[in-house]
Parts: sequence; C-alpha cells; structure tokens
Amino acid sequence: MQLDIRIKMNEKLYLRNPEDSVVGKRIVSQGLILINKLGFEDFTFKKLAKEIETTEATIYRYFENKHRLLVYLTTWWWSFLEYKVTISLNNITDPQTKLKTIITLLVSEPDKNQKTDYIKEYEAYNLVKWESSKAYLTRSVTKDNKDRLFKPYKDLCGYISAIIKEYNPKYKHPNSLASTLLEMSHAQKFFMENLPLLTDTPQPDDKKLIQFLEHLVFSVLKN
Repeated sequence: MQLDIRIKMNEKLYLRNPEDSVVGKRIVSQGLILINKLGFEDFTFKKLAKEIETTEATIYRYFENKHRLLVYLTTWWWSFLEYKVTISLNNITDPQTKLKTIITLLVSEPDKNQKTDYIKEYEAYNLVKWESSKAYLTRSVTKDNKDRLFKPYKDLCGYISAIIKEYNPKYKHPNSLASTLLEMSHAQKFFMENLPLLTDTPQPDDKKLIQFLEHLVFSVLKN
C-alpha cells in the first residue's frame, strides 16, 4: 500500500530538492535503506552511488554530505509521525486516551509494506531507532538549530507537551516529559533488541514497552 503524502522539507537540508527528480528520490529512498543496512558510520556516498548506478558527484549535487542526508531522513520521519498523531487524535477528546494513543504510535513498528510516496515507513522508523541521535549530537548543533533543521522534532514535542498540559495543567515539566517520552520510546526498543540487560524485558515486546511508558507518564502526571 502506498500513501500519497507530501511533506515540505527545510530547504537548508539539501542543495537541490530531491523530490524534483527521479534520481533525487532514489538517492533518498536507497540512501535510507543503505544506511540501515551498513550503519551510518560505514555508509558513504561512494557506496550509494554504486548501489543506484550513478556518480558520487551527482549525489553531492543534492546533499552537502551524508550527515545532511541523515538529518533529512530523520526530519522526514518526525514530520510524518506528527501527521500520523494528528490524524489519529482527530476524533479523540479525552487527554488520557490521546496520550495512550501517542505512546502506542511511538512504539508500534509500521507495516513493512507501507510506503509513503518514495520512502518506506518501516525503513524510516528503523533509521530513527538506530541513528536519530547522530543527527543532533554534533558540534554543529547550534548552527543547525538556528537553521531550524530540527523544527519538526520540536513541533512534535510541542504537540505532545500541549496534551500533557491538557491532562494536568499544573504539571511543571511538560516539554521535558514530552522529549523524554519520544527518546525513551526508541531507546528502550533499541535496548530490548540489542542490550536487554538495560531493560526489564529480555525479549522485544511492544505491549510491555507500551505498559512501561504509560506507567511512567501517568505516574508522573498524577503526582
């Protein structure tokens, strides 16, 4: 199944808009898959050029470096996730139900066959789980932030924060809780799959992770 959803990306993420050409879309879609396959550290534009049968120079006409491509891909996911959250909460009025719905969306893996235009949701989800912190844990984070490269991530945090305040208007740390929830949903999933001694769930189990995050969020908010 393919969804026809277009997400407007920050123009400072690229040198040439990849959505404007077939080769640009292949750079993004196959770059995503190759990063997941090799890991960001071992991924290079040279390897991507070979994979899609083009030249490194062609890829560099679209993206300044591989870090910009990584930020582009993670930003796409956060924008898409905000869209999914907004749609899912459209007919829900109860803030507790809203928060539970958000937690389920954060934890649940997308269908492997689901595709949004030229990007596979499942691949984007896995990229964020493995590589998203590398998008902002850099010495250029201040400049990148001034260029609003992380706006979709902050917008999603702000959206969740607003619902937290809706649930408990007196809670003093809604932004911190929102960002913690986002980070923890992926970190705990990663730990369950790769470093199980850092969790209380020896095997990957979305249901138990959802229960843990709900317990964490509502225990804090009710106190």
